Amino acid sequence: MRLFGTSKIIDNDLVIAGVPAKKLAKEYGTPLYVFDEAGIDEKIETFKRHFKSQKFNTRIIYAGKAFLSAYLIQQLTSHQLYLDVVSGGELYLAKQANFNLENVYFHGNAKTHAELEMAVDYQVGTIVLDNTSEAEVLNTILANKKTTQRVLLRVNPTIETKTHKYIQTSNDDSKFGMNFEEAKDFLKDLDRYPQLDFKGFHCHIGSQIFDMTSYFTEALRMVAFYQEIEKNFNLALDELNLGGGFGVYYTKEDTPFALDQFLTEYIKKLETLIEEYGINVQTISIEPGRSLINDFGTMLYSISHVKPSANFDFAFIDGGMNDNLRPSLYQAKYTALLANKAQCKLTHTYRIAGKLCESGDVLIDRIQLPEVERGDILAVPSAGAYTQSMASNYNKIPHPGVVFVKDGQVNVAVKRETYEDLFRNEVL
Repeated sequence: MRLFGTSKIIDNDLVIAGVPAKKLAKEYGTPLYVFDEAGIDEKIETFKRHFKSQKFNTRIIYAGKAFLSAYLIQQLTSHQLYLDVVSGGELYLAKQANFNLENVYFHGNAKTHAELEMAVDYQVGTIVLDNTSEAEVLNTILANKKTTQRVLLRVNPTIETKTHKYIQTSNDDSKFGMNFEEAKDFLKDLDRYPQLDFKGFHCHIGSQIFDMTSYFTEALRMVAFYQEIEKNFNLALDELNLGGGFGVYYTKEDTPFALDQFLTEYIKKLETLIEEYGINVQTISIEPGRSLINDFGTMLYSISHVKPSANFDFAFIDGGMNDNLRPSLYQAKYTALLANKAQCKLTHTYRIAGKLCESGDVLIDRIQLPEVERGDILAVPSAGAYTQSMASNYNKIPHPGVVFVKDGQVNVAVKRETYEDLFRNEVL
């Protein structure tokens, strides 16, 4: 069992940032998303310390789809990070949280007319174009408003990564972006879009990537492509955005690289390539999401019931695939511990199953735990990314609350949803 940040086991209890998990569960209810604020602070500083260069500017753009709340946005602001959003909802939240919208990158392959107009009205710093149709719609919106918009173009360097098919994003058949030839055809017709202030390229090769060489290959292909465009097109480019996808630890099967070492080597590789290819790039950007937040999120559940079966016992929790879809969607694996019996011997085999009416609502297929009793608190560490952000109200179950803890203090970031909240928009 690996614990990150301030999480520790003290006197048989899991303690996060000085607060016992069982106390959090009692005072704020379960299921509950718990974030270690100091851990997030330290990971941000790791990115800032090691992803920097004397030869070009660097930008760390947090990928908000991993997890986003107003409280976290304020934390990003304090660290002077940029923000990547992928929907009108995420953009609206950024504005409500008083984030500097000039520092927002708006992504997505199917941005609606309303979302693009919203981004223009909000004066978002950069829109990352995915396709020609989107360029046409955006150009028309801008022309009607008599303004221009800074844009990047998403391209695919066709790097097949060893990760789940659903999170491979740079294959030839990916729904995202254009291949290099399609991008060149688009740029040949750039005069058709006079309102677009074209400034560079974005790519993202996938998620949960553990092989550093994939990123070095990505850097080589993107720098070479950038050089080709500079040579053959009269464009004032200034940015190369290399995305994210850096792998994290969930279970012992995962082997993430040391982030500080990787970022240092990545910068050196980029500096060498930029000098070798002689490109004029002012800014290199990366977009960490999961790799910044995941280690510092813990999910707390209460055990509702224990049910014996022939080969193992079921431990039923008061949540399920509605608050963490990843095991059902990606066959993602997690580990867990009993937060109130953290040092007890592992004597029983359990299947951790949720409360939803789906046979596939299983959080952990098999796990060794101390004897589980009704009312125990199950803690699932390394659960900060793509849990709350992918949550649903399936079976009409309200969303859990979200708290941030630091130095023994608890801050509620998102209130627990009530039945009144859940049915507020029903017409009766």
